[in-house]
Amino acid sequence: MVTKEILGRELTSTDNVLVAATWDEPTEWISRIRKEHPGITVNYFRINLEPIEVYMKGGSHVPDEYFKDVTIFVTMQYLPPPEVAPKLEIVTILSAGINHIANSAIYKDTDITITTSNGVHGPQISEWVLGHLLAHTHRFRLFDEWQKEHKWANNWGSFTGNPIRDLVAQKIGIFSYGSIGRQVGRVAHALGMDVHAYTAHPKPTKESRRDNGYIVPRTGDKEGEFPVKWWSGTDKASFHEFLREGFDVLVFSVPLTDDTRGLMGKEEFGILKETGESPFLVNISRGPIVVTEELEKSLREGVENGGLRGAALDVVDPEPLPKDHTLWDAPNVYISPHISGASGSYLERCLDIVAINLKLKAEGKRLINVVDRKRGY
Repeated sequence: MVTKEILGRELTSTDNVLVAATWDEPTEWISRIRKEHPGITVNYFRINLEPIEVYMKGGSHVPDEYFKDVTIFVTMQYLPPPEVAPKLEIVTILSAGINHIANSAIYKDTDITITTSNGVHGPQISEWVLGHLLAHTHRFRLFDEWQKEHKWANNWGSFTGNPIRDLVAQKIGIFSYGSIGRQVGRVAHALGMDVHAYTAHPKPTKESRRDNGYIVPRTGDKEGEFPVKWWSGTDKASFHEFLREGFDVLVFSVPLTDDTRGLMGKEEFGILKETGESPFLVNISRGPIVVTEELEKSLREGVENGGLRGAALDVVDPEPLPKDHTLWDAPNVYISPHISGASGSYLERCLDIVAINLKLKAEGKRLINVVDRKRGY
């Protein structure tokens, strides 16, 4: 089903916005929207779960009677049966990825416009990425153990025999260079790293490299100015060429689709070994993009045998990771429970996107962050 774009109809008293989320009611935002668009109806439905419970358990049901007159629905995960929402025109998902709604009837069987909250995650996730990279590079885990032991140890090896290598001139490959990737690139560039950007389609011009989506102020790479080289392609051969460049750090920030599932598997880890670089791998996208067995194997091989020098994983496969899974104890791995996107500003930024799209819709302009169903994101 192809998305129908909503253009050219002013917001009127017939427009009815319903926001369903786990946070406290955003009363100031609701007042602002009512003031900016007189006559519009805005309601809030509080879901009494933690955000992670909504995404992991899918328990965010909203009663059918709420949808009779709703034209714009803002939701974390739940989508109503199409027949109970006859006036629905736009759905905004309070996340960047949409794989968790891909099997819903609204997604598969209607042309209702779906938009995402792509762009809200850049600041916090980039801090998570670079924080773990710095923690590994500077051996914070070791020094934390020494502190717990009240141990003032001799660490002259950090200068001589086993020196700490700072990030200046290290090569970071970012697959792909979307809103999160761009903020990772910005911070990495500030630390002196050489940024390599991968996108699905070529970006040969300044205009093509521009980010026209939502950007948190003071962040991102709107003009695409930080990469020293751009890579592109939707086929395995292009991805393999990218891997053969030989990176010190490899970051995955790509949507989970049929094309990206299992993207980083046995053959790809073999290519990394051929480069001789033993990169630090970061996955903040979705767990199934990286084949867990091959990832763990590479970690256990270690640098001396051409394996990874470490990995920071905010997402894994399976998820949640079972308590007895061997990945927990792999060397030089850092695992967190899918929380890198958490921020006290999360809902505020998501609703900022909703406000922008309400304004664009009223002006008859193209919405931002519209999902392309053919691509799956």
